[in-house]
Amino acid sequence: MTGVPASAAGGSGAKPVRGGKLGTAAVNQASLWNIANILTMVRLLLVPGFVLLLFHNGGYDPAWRSFAWAAFAIAMITDLFDGHLARTYNLVTDFGKIADPIADKAIMGAALISLSILGDLPWWITGVIIARELGITLMRFWVIRHAVIPASRGGKLKTLAQGTAVGMYVLALTGPLATLRFWVMMVAVVLTVVTGLDYVRQAVVLRRKGLAAERAAAAERAAEATEEALRAAAGTTIGAGAASGAVAGATDVRGGVTDVRGAGADVRGTAEARDAAEAER
Repeated sequence: MTGVPASAAGGSGAKPVRGGKLGTAAVNQASLWNIANILTMVRLLLVPGFVLLLFHNGGYDPAWRSFAWAAFAIAMITDLFDGHLARTYNLVTDFGKIADPIADKAIMGAALISLSILGDLPWWITGVIIARELGITLMRFWVIRHAVIPASRGGKLKTLAQGTAVGMYVLALTGPLATLRFWVMMVAVVLTVVTGLDYVRQAVVLRRKGLAAERAAAAERAAEATEEALRAAAGTTIGAGAASGAVAGATDVRGGVTDVRGAGADVRGTAEARDAAEAER
């Protein structure tokens, strides 16, 4: 439950670095069946297995609770490994983006609810942790159009504290260790609330920035559209003026030609009158 999908960080099929822990054939898979997704699926399968082991023989058998603790520990460790592999080898898939956070919350939610049903853990603690996890998940979807809320150091500490505390409650501890696990759980609850509030603050800030950026971009697009419209209108006006000038020029030319023709006719008329006068004499 790191806040960043583990298997979500891969699937593009980038080649692994030479000397890596896994061979090329194991990690160079740009498909559903890559190592990070397989670990995520194992974690999902461990959820019902963990619940069955915890409730076996009434839910209070120390041996079976040890087996349940082993299943819970494996699930938490796979969360660390699939995240590391996904980030290292760029194994992003749509399945990983969805399945990884579901697997994280499923194993933790199953453990908290089961422990509360058995009476080992107060219901208010279960309610606070589950409400926080579901709330932050919904909040990520609320701001995902504007930005991604990164996993903080506090969030990672919270995950470690939750895993440690729940693991201690799964084991049948007594005496000082039972007292210690209560205080570890209190630390986990405090970190859960504090980091949850910090995520809310980040989400509000990121959403405001995203909305402001969208408004600025819309205003810029509107200004560009207005400027283009003005340029088009100015071009149309200039074209109309040039056309009017051309028509007036043509009219002047036609008028000049007419005047010349008229002057020629006058000259011819004068010459004819002079010839007639000379003839009469």
